[in-house]
Amino acid sequence: MPNTEPAHILITGASSGIGAALALAYARPGAHLSLGGRSRERLAGIAAQASARGASTSSDAIDVCDREAVADWVLAAESRAPLDLVIANAGISGGTHGGPENAEQTRAIFAVNLDGVLNVTLPIIPRMISRKSGQIAIISSLAGYRGLPGAPAYCASKAAVRAWGEALRADLAPHGVKVNVVMPGFIRTPMTDANNFRMPFLMTAEKAAAIILRGLAADRARISFPFPTAFLAWLMSALSPAIADPILRMLPKKN
Repeated sequence: MPNTEPAHILITGASSGIGAALALAYARPGAHLSLGGRSRERLAGIAAQASARGASTSSDAIDVCDREAVADWVLAAESRAPLDLVIANAGISGGTHGGPENAEQTRAIFAVNLDGVLNVTLPIIPRMISRKSGQIAIISSLAGYRGLPGAPAYCASKAAVRAWGEALRADLAPHGVKVNVVMPGFIRTPMTDANNFRMPFLMTAEKAAAIILRGLAADRARISFPFPTAFLAWLMSALSPAIADPILRMLPKKN
Protein backbone atom coordinates (compact mmCIF):
# COMPACT_ATOMS: atom_id res chain seq x y z
CA MET A 1 0.00 0.00 0.00
CA PRO A 2 1.25 3.53 -0.74
CA ASN A 3 2.44 5.69 2.15
CA THR A 4 -0.30 8.20 2.88
CA GLU A 5 1.46 9.96 5.77
CA PRO A 6 2.23 13.62 5.06
CA ALA A 7 5.82 14.17 3.99
CA HIS A 8 6.02 17.97 4.38
CA ILE A 9 4.24 19.45 7.40
CA LEU A 10 4.14 23.14 8.35
CA ILE A 11 3.19 24.00 11.94
CA THR A 12 2.79 27.38 13.60
CA GLY A 13 3.10 27.81 17.34
CA ALA A 14 5.57 24.93 17.23
CA SER A 15 7.85 26.16 20.00
CA SER A 16 5.66 24.87 22.86
CA GLY A 17 2.40 23.17 23.82
CA ILE A 18 0.33 21.34 21.22
CA GLY A 19 2.41 22.68 18.34
CA ALA A 20 5.63 21.27 19.76
CA ALA A 21 3.94 17.96 20.56
CA LEU A 22 2.59 17.73 17.00
CA ALA A 23 6.03 18.45 15.56
CA LEU A 24 7.53 15.57 17.51
CA ALA A 25 4.61 13.28 16.74
CA TYR A 26 5.09 13.81 12.99
CA ALA A 27 8.89 13.53 13.18
CA ARG A 28 10.10 10.41 11.37
CA PRO A 29 12.54 9.46 8.63
CA GLY A 30 11.35 10.86 5.31
CA ALA A 31 9.35 13.72 6.85
CA HIS A 32 10.27 17.39 6.63
CA LEU A 33 8.94 19.81 9.23
CA SER A 34 8.66 23.54 8.59
CA LEU A 35 8.27 24.97 12.08
CA GLY A 36 7.31 28.49 13.09
CA GLY A 37 7.02 30.06 16.51
CA ARG A 38 7.82 33.12 18.57
CA SER A 39 10.87 31.73 20.38
CA ARG A 40 13.86 30.92 18.17
CA GLU A 41 15.61 29.19 21.09
CA ARG A 42 12.68 26.88 21.92
CA LEU A 43 12.13 26.16 18.22
CA ALA A 44 15.75 25.10 17.89
CA GLY A 45 15.22 22.66 20.75
CA ILE A 46 12.11 21.15 19.16
CA ALA A 47 13.86 20.95 15.78
CA ALA A 48 16.79 19.13 17.37
CA GLN A 49 14.47 16.59 18.98
CA ALA A 50 12.63 16.09 15.67
CA SER A 51 15.94 15.59 13.86
CA ALA A 52 16.92 12.97 16.41
CA ARG A 53 13.79 11.06 15.38
CA GLY A 54 14.89 11.08 11.75
CA ALA A 55 13.02 14.08 10.33
CA SER A 56 14.59 16.97 8.47
CA THR A 57 13.57 20.38 9.74
CA SER A 58 13.58 24.08 9.04
CA SER A 59 12.53 26.53 11.72
CA ASP A 60 11.90 30.27 11.74
CA ALA A 61 10.88 32.76 14.39
CA ILE A 62 7.71 34.27 12.96
CA ASP A 63 4.90 36.53 14.10
CA VAL A 64 1.66 35.19 12.61
CA CYS A 65 0.21 38.71 12.78
CA ASP A 66 2.71 39.87 10.13
CA ARG A 67 0.68 39.11 7.04
CA GLU A 68 3.38 39.66 4.41
CA ALA A 69 6.17 37.92 6.31
CA VAL A 70 3.97 34.90 7.02
CA ALA A 71 2.89 34.62 3.38
CA ASP A 72 6.53 34.74 2.29
CA TRP A 73 7.43 32.07 4.85
CA VAL A 74 4.59 29.72 3.85
CA LEU A 75 5.27 30.07 0.12
CA ALA A 76 9.01 29.59 0.64
CA ALA A 77 8.25 26.32 2.42
CA GLU A 78 5.94 25.31 -0.43
CA SER A 79 8.67 26.07 -2.95
CA ARG A 80 11.05 23.64 -1.23
CA ALA A 81 8.51 20.82 -1.50
CA PRO A 82 4.70 20.80 -1.77
CA LEU A 83 3.08 21.20 1.64
CA ASP A 84 1.03 18.10 2.39
CA LEU A 85 -0.28 19.42 5.70
CA VAL A 86 -0.51 22.94 7.15
CA ILE A 87 -1.42 23.18 10.83
CA ALA A 88 -2.54 26.67 11.89
CA ASN A 89 -1.93 26.25 15.59
CA ALA A 90 -0.52 29.51 16.98
CA GLY A 91 -2.81 31.10 19.55
CA ILE A 92 -2.95 33.18 22.70
CA SER A 93 -5.50 33.53 25.47
CA GLY A 94 -6.72 35.98 28.06
CA GLY A 95 -9.57 36.36 30.50
CA THR A 96 -11.65 38.55 32.74
CA HIS A 97 -10.32 37.60 36.18
CA GLY A 98 -9.23 41.19 36.83
CA GLY A 99 -12.32 42.74 35.26
CA PRO A 100 -13.77 43.05 31.74
CA GLU A 101 -11.37 42.58 28.85
CA ASN A 102 -9.89 45.84 27.63
CA ALA A 103 -9.58 46.84 24.00
CA GLU A 104 -5.88 46.06 23.77
CA GLN A 105 -6.27 42.49 25.04
CA THR A 106 -9.33 41.85 22.88
CA ARG A 107 -7.64 43.05 19.68
CA ALA A 108 -4.42 41.14 20.44
CA ILE A 109 -6.31 37.87 20.86
CA PHE A 110 -8.23 38.35 17.62
CA ALA A 111 -5.05 39.36 15.79
CA VAL A 112 -3.28 36.11 16.67
CA ASN A 113 -6.15 33.62 16.85
CA LEU A 114 -8.15 34.79 13.84
CA ASP A 115 -5.95 36.92 11.59
CA GLY A 116 -3.01 34.62 12.35
CA VAL A 117 -4.95 31.62 11.04
CA LEU A 118 -5.94 33.52 7.90
CA ASN A 119 -2.38 34.74 7.33
CA VAL A 120 -1.06 31.17 7.41
CA THR A 121 -3.77 29.43 5.40
CA LEU A 122 -4.87 31.91 2.72
CA PRO A 123 -1.53 31.97 0.85
CA ILE A 124 -1.40 28.19 0.49
CA ILE A 125 -5.01 27.54 -0.55
CA PRO A 126 -4.56 28.56 -4.23
CA ARG A 127 -1.47 26.35 -4.48
CA MET A 128 -3.30 23.35 -3.03
CA ILE A 129 -6.27 23.94 -5.33
CA SER A 130 -4.03 24.10 -8.39
CA ARG A 131 -2.42 20.74 -7.58
CA LYS A 132 -5.66 19.25 -6.21
CA SER A 133 -4.06 18.01 -3.00
CA GLY A 134 -3.20 19.13 0.49
CA GLN A 135 -4.66 19.30 3.98
CA ILE A 136 -5.25 22.22 6.33
CA ALA A 137 -5.80 21.76 10.07
CA ILE A 138 -7.24 24.72 11.96
CA ILE A 139 -6.78 24.61 15.72
CA SER A 140 -9.93 25.95 17.37
CA SER A 141 -11.10 24.99 20.87
CA LEU A 142 -14.10 23.58 22.69
CA ALA A 143 -14.45 27.18 23.89
CA GLY A 144 -15.50 27.95 20.32
CA TYR A 145 -18.85 26.25 20.85
CA ARG A 146 -20.22 28.94 23.16
CA GLY A 147 -19.06 32.31 24.49
CA LEU A 148 -17.90 32.06 28.10
CA PRO A 149 -17.94 35.14 30.34
CA GLY A 150 -14.47 34.25 31.62
CA ALA A 151 -12.79 34.62 28.19
CA PRO A 152 -14.97 36.51 25.66
CA ALA A 153 -12.33 37.31 23.04
CA TYR A 154 -10.73 33.86 23.17
CA CYS A 155 -14.09 32.11 22.74
CA ALA A 156 -15.14 34.41 19.92
CA SER A 157 -11.85 34.02 18.05
CA LYS A 158 -12.04 30.23 18.30
CA ALA A 159 -15.70 30.25 17.24
CA ALA A 160 -14.77 32.29 14.18
CA VAL A 161 -12.06 29.92 12.99
CA ARG A 162 -14.29 26.92 13.72
CA ALA A 163 -17.10 28.25 11.52
CA TRP A 164 -14.69 29.36 8.82
CA GLY A 165 -12.89 26.03 8.79
CA GLU A 166 -16.09 24.01 8.62
CA ALA A 167 -17.36 26.12 5.71
CA LEU A 168 -13.98 25.97 4.00
CA ARG A 169 -14.01 22.18 4.23
CA ALA A 170 -17.15 21.93 2.14
CA ASP A 171 -15.94 24.64 -0.24
CA LEU A 172 -12.55 23.07 -0.96
CA ALA A 173 -13.55 19.39 -1.00
CA PRO A 174 -14.37 19.41 -4.75
CA HIS A 175 -10.84 20.70 -5.37
CA GLY A 176 -9.19 17.81 -3.54
CA VAL A 177 -8.17 19.88 -0.51
CA LYS A 178 -8.99 18.59 2.98
CA VAL A 179 -9.82 20.93 5.87
CA ASN A 180 -10.19 19.79 9.47
CA VAL A 181 -11.16 21.74 12.57
CA VAL A 182 -9.49 20.67 15.82
CA MET A 183 -11.30 21.50 19.08
CA PRO A 184 -9.32 20.47 22.16
CA GLY A 185 -10.46 20.85 25.74
CA PHE A 186 -8.03 21.57 28.58
CA ILE A 187 -4.48 20.62 27.56
CA ARG A 188 -1.47 21.04 29.83
CA THR A 189 0.48 23.81 28.09
CA PRO A 190 2.08 27.12 29.11
CA MET A 191 -1.27 28.74 28.27
CA THR A 192 -3.26 26.65 30.74
CA ASP A 193 -0.50 26.80 33.36
CA ALA A 194 -1.78 30.31 34.09
CA ASN A 195 -5.20 28.96 35.13
CA ASN A 196 -5.67 28.86 38.91
CA PHE A 197 -8.77 26.67 38.83
CA ARG A 198 -9.47 22.97 38.39
CA MET A 199 -9.54 21.94 34.73
CA PRO A 200 -11.64 18.80 34.17
CA PHE A 201 -10.19 16.01 32.04
CA LEU A 202 -6.87 17.87 31.67
CA MET A 203 -4.56 15.92 29.36
CA THR A 204 -0.97 16.22 28.23
CA ALA A 205 -0.01 17.85 24.95
CA GLU A 206 1.47 14.54 23.82
CA LYS A 207 -1.84 12.72 24.28
CA ALA A 208 -3.67 15.54 22.49
CA ALA A 209 -1.22 15.33 19.59
CA ALA A 210 -1.84 11.58 19.24
CA ILE A 211 -5.61 12.19 19.07
CA ILE A 212 -5.14 14.94 16.49
CA LEU A 213 -2.89 12.77 14.32
CA ARG A 214 -5.46 9.99 14.24
CA GLY A 215 -8.25 12.43 13.43
CA LEU A 216 -6.33 14.07 10.61
CA ALA A 217 -5.33 10.71 9.15
CA ALA A 218 -9.02 9.73 9.13
CA ASP A 219 -9.97 13.15 7.68
CA ARG A 220 -12.50 13.84 10.45
CA ALA A 221 -14.29 17.11 9.86
CA ARG A 222 -14.30 18.07 13.54
CA ILE A 223 -11.76 16.63 15.96
CA SER A 224 -13.20 17.52 19.37
CA PHE A 225 -11.97 15.97 22.61
CA PRO A 226 -12.12 14.76 25.31
CA PHE A 227 -15.67 13.50 24.88
CA PRO A 228 -17.14 14.52 28.28
CA THR A 229 -15.94 18.11 27.94
CA ALA A 230 -16.89 18.22 24.27
CA PHE A 231 -20.41 17.04 25.05
CA LEU A 232 -20.87 19.64 27.81
CA ALA A 233 -19.54 22.42 25.58
CA TRP A 234 -21.92 21.40 22.79
CA LEU A 235 -24.81 21.20 25.26
CA MET A 236 -24.16 24.73 26.53
CA SER A 237 -24.28 25.97 22.95
CA ALA A 238 -27.63 24.24 22.40
CA LEU A 239 -29.31 25.57 25.54
CA SER A 240 -31.26 28.79 25.64
CA PRO A 241 -29.20 31.71 27.02
CA ALA A 242 -31.86 32.03 29.72
CA ILE A 243 -30.70 28.64 31.01
CA ALA A 244 -27.02 28.68 30.04
CA ASP A 245 -26.04 32.20 31.16
CA PRO A 246 -26.70 31.70 34.91
CA ILE A 247 -24.73 28.44 34.79
CA LEU A 248 -21.80 29.95 32.92
CA ARG A 249 -21.60 32.94 35.26
CA MET A 250 -20.74 30.51 38.08
CA LEU A 251 -17.64 29.21 36.29
CA PRO A 252 -14.22 30.48 37.43
CA LYS A 253 -12.76 33.31 35.40
CA LYS A 254 -9.54 32.95 33.47
CA ASN A 255 -6.51 35.08 34.32
